[in-house]
Amino acid sequence: MSKNIKSVITCDLDGKIETYSEGAASVFGYSEEEVIGKMRVSDFSDGQVVLGHVIGWLDESVKKGKWEGETAFLHKDGSEFSVRIKITPTKDKNGEHIGYCGVTTPLKDKNPDEVRPKIGFMTKIFTWVVIMRLPFLSATIMPILVGAAVAKFKLASQGFSVDWSLLGLTLLGGSLLHIGTNTSNDYFDHISGTDKLNYNYSNKGLNGGSRGIQMGLISPRGILNVAIIAFALSAVIGIPLIREAGMPILWLGIIGFLSGLFYTAPPFRFSSRKGMGELLIGLNFGPLMVAGSALVQTGQLLPEAFLAGIPLGFLIAAVVYVNEFPDHDSDKATGKNTLIVVFGPEKARVGYVALVSGAFLSIVLLVLNGTFPSLVLIALLASYFGITSIQTLYKYYNSRLLEPANWGTIIMHSVTGVLLFIGFWLGSSVV
Repeated sequence: MSKNIKSVITCDLDGKIETYSEGAASVFGYSEEEVIGKMRVSDFSDGQVVLGHVIGWLDESVKKGKWEGETAFLHKDGSEFSVRIKITPTKDKNGEHIGYCGVTTPLKDKNPDEVRPKIGFMTKIFTWVVIMRLPFLSATIMPILVGAAVAKFKLASQGFSVDWSLLGLTLLGGSLLHIGTNTSNDYFDHISGTDKLNYNYSNKGLNGGSRGIQMGLISPRGILNVAIIAFALSAVIGIPLIREAGMPILWLGIIGFLSGLFYTAPPFRFSSRKGMGELLIGLNFGPLMVAGSALVQTGQLLPEAFLAGIPLGFLIAAVVYVNEFPDHDSDKATGKNTLIVVFGPEKARVGYVALVSGAFLSIVLLVLNGTFPSLVLIALLASYFGITSIQTLYKYYNSRLLEPANWGTIIMHSVTGVLLFIGFWLGSSVV
């Protein structure tokens, strides 16, 4: 490699490569056909460097007009090499920021150890947050809290009070089961090639999995081990819960485990079976989890708990559903027949409206027939996020600008869960 060779690469705001010079091909070893529209500039850096430094470099380039420094990049063959890079923001003819340009010069007089950015302790912690997708555990936390509140509402007249230690164990066991599901899904999506072909994944983990394997944060075997450990610990946590509430907890746990594992794992791959994946997620993180939480508290399978899980089931299915829009191409290519693949992105928008509408309509109907206390109607306030997300989806279903709808749906689910909890918790005292 000549000392004078320079790599010039431009990318969009997500880091997806748009232009790739001949010098870049010489420096990195990839052809133009391999990278344009398929790879991101972050693929040239170690994953922890991306998490700990690259984001800051890009921000500084926008604030100051450029960022310049030394780092270590990855060649196609996996080897590291030392470089000096200058990053500048790119703009369209109207002056709007549309991406970045990186000019990279190899450094022959320095080895990678001399220029590799240091990885701080917080970055190492954040690495595990990314791998396990911890911010998305709200999908588990909300139904478990609602289940405890339903138990209080149903049995308050009998002097019932929530057992906080049991609630804590339920939250821990449910979260471990969720982590096992997340990591096993990443493993099997890697094995099937789905994640490799997904060029439209979110940098924030909204779709396309954690990208932990693809970023080099963890090996395929490593993430499989995390899944096994998480599932095993969840089973251990389940022992005192079974002793407290009986065998129904065991059966609910087995259903959750099998549904989570085989969501992407062969031979069933429920996520590929034309709506089966969305249905199972809605059931497991809705009626079954709410009922299981109430069961731990009361020792009873309360019909009200199953019903209280319906709106949360609709909304967590909506979270998964809207996140599948950017994954359409890679899912279709690997035979992962989500409902977005089955109907096509444009027609599938109606399905999202149906899920959101079903959630809030079920709340109204269950209040009107006397099953839920009237205070539960405060959960309708969360429909605001549904309305804005529907508007965004209909405009940008095939664009990176869909992201506010992804976040809006997650927020809608969490806010609904909090408001349902409040409605049931205080509902027993409202005449």
